[in-house]
Amino acid sequence: MRKLLLLLLLVIVAGGVGWWYFRPRSLPDYGPLYREYAYVTNGKSNTVSVIDLTPRPLPRFNVVKTINVGSNPTGVTANGKKNEIYVVNTDSNNISVIDAEGNQVVSTIGVHGRPFFIDVSRDGRRGYVANSGSANVSVIDLERRTVIATIGVGGEPGLARVSPDGQTVVVSNRASNTVSLIDSAQFAVRATIPVCQEPEDVAILPDSSKAFVACGVSGQVAVLDLKASKLLVLLDVGRTPVSLAVKPDGGEVAVCNFDSDSISMIEATTNEVGSSYLVGTHPSRAIVTSDNSRLYVSNFGSNAIAVYDIEDGKVIASVPVGNRPDALALSVNENYLLVADSAAGDVAVIEKRKPTKLERAEYALFTVVQVGLQPNNIAVKAFRLTNNH
Repeated sequence: MRKLLLLLLLVIVAGGVGWWYFRPRSLPDYGPLYREYAYVTNGKSNTVSVIDLTPRPLPRFNVVKTINVGSNPTGVTANGKKNEIYVVNTDSNNISVIDAEGNQVVSTIGVHGRPFFIDVSRDGRRGYVANSGSANVSVIDLERRTVIATIGVGGEPGLARVSPDGQTVVVSNRASNTVSLIDSAQFAVRATIPVCQEPEDVAILPDSSKAFVACGVSGQVAVLDLKASKLLVLLDVGRTPVSLAVKPDGGEVAVCNFDSDSISMIEATTNEVGSSYLVGTHPSRAIVTSDNSRLYVSNFGSNAIAVYDIEDGKVIASVPVGNRPDALALSVNENYLLVADSAAGDVAVIEKRKPTKLERAEYALFTVVQVGLQPNNIAVKAFRLTNNH
């Protein structure tokens, strides 16, 4: 009898241990009104795919809606203060406004020639769109959903980025090799600063003191003082720097050097290139986790995501994904990384796991979600439904 009881006890303990290892990775109870979606622009399908990221207790990662928008959608941004998503339609020269609660287009706002991106002020009231085909910037009142100003800048503006304090809009003028600084209160350019060849991507520090501008042709990053409206220094990085990512603490800026297969880390305080690291073939985009510890890099040419440990200064994982990975986005809890595979027409989902004795890999491909043709950008929006939905 004693042996039988001992055996039964061992079975119960083993079952408990087994449950501990194989239990679902549950998340906190977000409540029945919580919603979390990823919005993916499909450039060749003229649509936006809405992927459900809502924990129940785990996300389903299924496309819950495919929304028709304008022609050749290229940019997508979520409003931090309203449950709205803004989609930039390059070939139809307009912005589609999506109500996130109903996942439908509720307004279309006309802008000027060949816009690519939209940036939204932190208070959620203004949107800024650089129109590359008409050398100007459209300022949108997002409450009234109308253009309230059109500001002339340099040739072929690629991006208009608003500072966190909302006072300055930084515009990269690719054809003029300049950067325009717009006073957001006056709706006027307060400075035009010559920089390096074909500036495009712009990153601004969290304290709004400096802007970093990547120049793909000259292999440089321009550092601008936004308070003094002047160029501080031109930094040599790798060949063809195409995108920038700022650590949330503002300490460093990561540069993706497309044709050097590397990233460069810029010390934001000293304005110096601290180091460069090989990460994979043709790195195109990067994103930093909120705790400043990890940098995820999409390697467009090697169909993989590099996981770079910022403190240790090394790549700690490479996760294979689909064909031509490009845009990246994190779920709100940062347990999942979404990757737009631009040539495969899908979104790869990478899971960040807590390594166990049975599964040592910290990062692994979790699932693949089919979307539309040529997905090019992703925005994540989390919110609670209002009473009338």
